[in-house]
Amino acid sequence: MLLTRITESWYKRLLSSKVKRKSENLVLTVAIISYLVHLCLIFLVNQGILPIESKFFKNPIAAIYTPFSFILIYEVYLLIYYLPKSISYYIGKQYEIITLIVIRRIFKDISHLELTSDWFTNQDDLQFTFDVATALLLFLAIYFFYKNIHKRSSSEKEDMKVEDQKLLRFINLKKTIAVLLVPILVILALFTAIEWIFAACHDYQNGVLAFKNINSIFYDEFFSILIIVDVLLLLMSFFLSDQFHKIIRNSGFVISTILIKVSFSVDGLINDSLLIGSILFGLGVLLIHNMYEKENIEPKM
Repeated sequence: MLLTRITESWYKRLLSSKVKRKSENLVLTVAIISYLVHLCLIFLVNQGILPIESKFFKNPIAAIYTPFSFILIYEVYLLIYYLPKSISYYIGKQYEIITLIVIRRIFKDISHLELTSDWFTNQDDLQFTFDVATALLLFLAIYFFYKNIHKRSSSEKEDMKVEDQKLLRFINLKKTIAVLLVPILVILALFTAIEWIFAACHDYQNGVLAFKNINSIFYDEFFSILIIVDVLLLLMSFFLSDQFHKIIRNSGFVISTILIKVSFSVDGLINDSLLIGSILFGLGVLLIHNMYEKENIEPKM
């Protein structure tokens, strides 16, 4: 079909292994350059050469925020890259992105720390403590998530009927979605860059409101798109299998993505709790799904 050929052509141009390697090198180069530029700007501001009134250009630690933003964009690209290959790894990449967002937020929190005896009464210090604990828990949960992703054995792969039209249509659908997500990623990334520069230079409300918005823009909108994609994949998966445990697993992944999306609308301890809960829910669903697979529990007709 013409549509399939067009999809395959653009898929190779945007999401092949070769393009992935080039994108990685480009992003790392931009991240390093942006970090050095940010450090230079901080030096010029502190020397009184540049008249910029912003906390973002006062503390050198804040410069780490900039390269992490580019690395996060690349992580989103990897999420799209894995979408046609494995739903589980695609969900895992969502969890990685959230963890990196928390890590990036920790670097912002460090620049606001006040080392006093009233640690647990200072809001910024408390948020730093919550974020550090959250990052560790998310990191551990992702480890168990990847560890429990079922990898097909060689015999299982041989048994799979690749010629099956339903399976081919599902794979082509995922490739089409992935190709369409790439330009959306680029547009949202450009919008984010403009918002980031605007917020960093104007420092609304001493930087609190500005940074709060920066942590949510792009990812708030992008995860809204991912919810739509996940629901579409869930519905299409019904054509491949009507097994209860697979339906629950895919539905659970959708719920996990929704919880991540909801977390962007709140901050503080509630935000951290939602993030931890979203990944633990996804991990729990995966573990129970694997129990069904291991025991081969299916209705007997």
